Amino acid sequence: MKWLNIYIKYRLWIGIVLLGLAIYTNLEAGFWPSFIIYLLAIISILGHFLLGPMRLIQSAMENGDMEEAKRIVESIKFPGLLIKPIRSVYYTVKGNVAMANQDFQSAEAMMKKGLSLGGSLTQQAEGPSKLQLGMLCIQRGDMKQGESYIRQAIRSGLPDDDTNAAAYLQLCSIMMNKREFRAAKEFFRKAKGFKPTTPQIVDQIKQIEKYINRMPG
Repeated sequence: MKWLNIYIKYRLWIGIVLLGLAIYTNLEAGFWPSFIIYLLAIISILGHFLLGPMRLIQSAMENGDMEEAKRIVESIKFPGLLIKPIRSVYYTVKGNVAMANQDFQSAEAMMKKGLSLGGSLTQQAEGPSKLQLGMLCIQRGDMKQGESYIRQAIRSGLPDDDTNAAAYLQLCSIMMNKREFRAAKEFFRKAKGFKPTTPQIVDQIKQIEKYINRMPG
């Protein structure tokens, strides 16, 4: 709904204008005629600080516009005022933006902060966030913690077949490095069973398939 996005974008200024109008109406006609205007002003101003522009950030990310998402995230000057579930989403989104900018250290810190806050709004994001944390840990060489996060991600639930396939392929690679070939083959079988369509994942499956059957176990 375009009108809602416009309202959210200018909610603080709308609230300030309504507050000024409410004060003027109060002075001219009394409190009760101005009551509804006061109420709308308070709802708008509190909504700006307590709920933030999460809908705008989500729209930008769905459109693949990470620069716009980053700009909106950085416009939130007082994240500590956001209600806890929204604050959790804020840090998770900030972590995703940092990932897109290849700022892996900040991404890891933000995602951990978002997960630590919890909340029902982050349940769908919990699995993907833990998967990303696992990838980050592996990238910096912490294979043990990376494996732990990826297993947690799978238990928490991942949103689609391609993401599940990516998680199991990563576990397959970890098992291969640990020379636990039987486990590697099992994780590869599960990854392939999701029938992913993302070209990068499909290519990875083809590359592993060339030699995994020759492994012992």
